[in-house]
Amino acid sequence: MGIEVSSACGHAERGVARAFPARGSGGAESPALRIFVVALSLLVLPPRASAAERYAVVVSGASGGEAYAQKYQQLRIAFTTTLRETFEYDKDHLFVLAESEADGVQKSTRENVQRVLTALRARMTKDDQLLVFLMGHGTVDGEEAKFNLVGPDLSATEWSQLLKPLPGRLVFINTTGASFPFLHRLAGRGRIVLTATDSAAQQFETLFPEYFIRAFGDDAADVDKNGRVSVWEAFTYASAAVHQAFEQKGQLPTERSLLDDTGAGVGREAQAPGTDGAMARVTYLEPEPALNLPSDAALATLVKRRAALEFALEELKARKESMPADQYDAELERILTELARVSLQIRAKS
Repeated sequence: MGIEVSSACGHAERGVARAFPARGSGGAESPALRIFVVALSLLVLPPRASAAERYAVVVSGASGGEAYAQKYQQLRIAFTTTLRETFEYDKDHLFVLAESEADGVQKSTRENVQRVLTALRARMTKDDQLLVFLMGHGTVDGEEAKFNLVGPDLSATEWSQLLKPLPGRLVFINTTGASFPFLHRLAGRGRIVLTATDSAAQQFETLFPEYFIRAFGDDAADVDKNGRVSVWEAFTYASAAVHQAFEQKGQLPTERSLLDDTGAGVGREAQAPGTDGAMARVTYLEPEPALNLPSDAALATLVKRRAALEFALEELKARKESMPADQYDAELERILTELARVSLQIRAKS
């Protein structure tokens, strides 16, 4: 079948063992976890890969003037070029909406946004990832923030309702002024939410989108030097660049971006302490290398599922320090149990 299950034993054992080092002052680990270490080292897991699909919805809203229209067009083209040419998003995985309709670009109306997200709901699976990237202007009306579209706007609550039924991971980035209220509305389990501001009162034009987009073409943004820029790395890069831009003008930084990936809806600044950031550190807009899937459909499904579980294991390890020990161990046991079951099924069919 072309599936390799008997090599790299040492790699598998070391990779799984790193997930649960000894806890407590005595250095003892639970018997149940030791059993899982042994079981998985015998199963021999290959290096992690993922067959999950990546989708992106890039929306440039109502510009409010020619100067802004030119700015947003340049930013939109730069970002979609990165997604399309560098990260190789397929045409049917990248949806672009802007103030003016063009080839491959739909008008950024409320109806078109709703239609695109409704269609994605039918296509995505729980292992897929969706990026929603908003640029333009935002407003706050009482307690409700809105993203300005061509025609009627969509409020943060309406965006939340549109995205709630979507399976898979969501990376939601609102780069507008007054974007802060979106953090609380959109935050949730399995979601990474970024806002350009930390206050609804900050409704001025933002610098964040320019630097965030630039991060994916600057080697300096790749802090861990793994050849890829994670969502966290792009966030910290852009945050630092915005801070520096204010300082160079002799101004106090009033634009402070936030990231939430715990689901608490509070978020943190890049340089501030906090538990947010673990998921963003292992999340990339760039698709994972394609799996070498077997021709057998049932076996291919199992291989995809194993890849998704391996990613979940990496994500859990990244969140370890921010979780209670008993919660971490319970989640670890759940993932490893399922991983062991799927791997046994793969071996049986190979």
